[in-house]
Amino acid sequence: MPFRTLDDADLKGKRALVRVDFNVPMDDGKVTDDTRLRAAGPTIDKLRARGAKVILLAHFDRPKGKVVPSMSLRPIVEPLAKVLGVPVGFAEDCVGPKARAAINALQPGDVLLLENVRFHAGEEANDQAFANELAANGDLYVNDAFSAAHRAHASTERLAHLLPAYAGEQMRLELNALDAALGHPERPVLGIVGGSKVSTKLDLLGHLVTKLDKLAIGGGMANTFLYAQGHDVGASYCEKELADTARDIIRLAGQNNCKLFLPIDIVVAEKMAPGAAARVRDIGHVDEDERILDAGPETVERLCRAMANSKTLIWNGPLGVFEIPPFDKGTMEAARYAAGLAKTGKLVAVAGGGDTVAALNAAGVVDDFTFVSTAGGAFLEWMEGKTLPGVAALSR
Repeated sequence: MPFRTLDDADLKGKRALVRVDFNVPMDDGKVTDDTRLRAAGPTIDKLRARGAKVILLAHFDRPKGKVVPSMSLRPIVEPLAKVLGVPVGFAEDCVGPKARAAINALQPGDVLLLENVRFHAGEEANDQAFANELAANGDLYVNDAFSAAHRAHASTERLAHLLPAYAGEQMRLELNALDAALGHPERPVLGIVGGSKVSTKLDLLGHLVTKLDKLAIGGGMANTFLYAQGHDVGASYCEKELADTARDIIRLAGQNNCKLFLPIDIVVAEKMAPGAAARVRDIGHVDEDERILDAGPETVERLCRAMANSKTLIWNGPLGVFEIPPFDKGTMEAARYAAGLAKTGKLVAVAGGGDTVAALNAAGVVDDFTFVSTAGGAFLEWMEGKTLPGVAALSR
């Protein structure tokens, strides 16, 4: 592997500074989704089992370098202890006397959560002095927060240069899955990119058509490509000013022998509302008051055939407005078909991004995919071919 893992580390009695992602959903001071806490469990368990003192570094929200009581990590302590099945201590700062006293009191196997690193301006500034203060409290550094790895912050990047640095178990899973999907995949490789805006995924599309064998474009962004090809899109969301850009991407795909799949039929309605009257239309046959809100059945069937003829799938973005039935049908059917192939070992299926995870959860297939990343921005930037500072800092 190009990065060191905990398998390489001498952990007994060592102070392990572990960067985790505990930026979890909260409501009235209560954690409403413990997914990210559970994701950190394997790394914490491994460190504890091998006699390390586990010191957790994390951020919550955007306090912008100031102490904001409502953004404290203290409410994480109880739900984290429940997930781990062991007591979790808390220090009211991540550096300075309070942190030092709490760390000095640790015994091997103990777990301590430090206060929000973003309460210090030096965190987001990637400040050397602040990183030095963090490093003084540890013997080794573990990054288990892939979702924050696209940020060059003190606790995600600079700290890795000051102590022996290792990838945590969740980081290892993410990096291995992404390498299997884009780094050294089994071919043919099919990509699915959906969502509403071409403008937010220009770098992604431009990179993928040079890497993939096949690329399917869905969601609202497909409307821009259809418009660029001269098709009427009625009242649909469409970035008409990006028509030339869409045509450039189509040309680039052709130059790189990447087969592009655009919708061949669509589902339209006059209103984007639950239970709205929906109709299937051929491409270009859209009334001026109709909106394209989902991929049509022939489009989904063709996409499923493309999956069946692929070895690897990487998916980011839904095919339609999946949050509002009946416009969830295309995404649900495609997701369930991909999951079936992955479950039987016929397809390596990797997905990521907030809307994508929500769609796969709605389809009930998250556990059947080969890997589903909960990282948003970091997953996208990796797919775009960009170097992630937090990952690069872990390289051997």
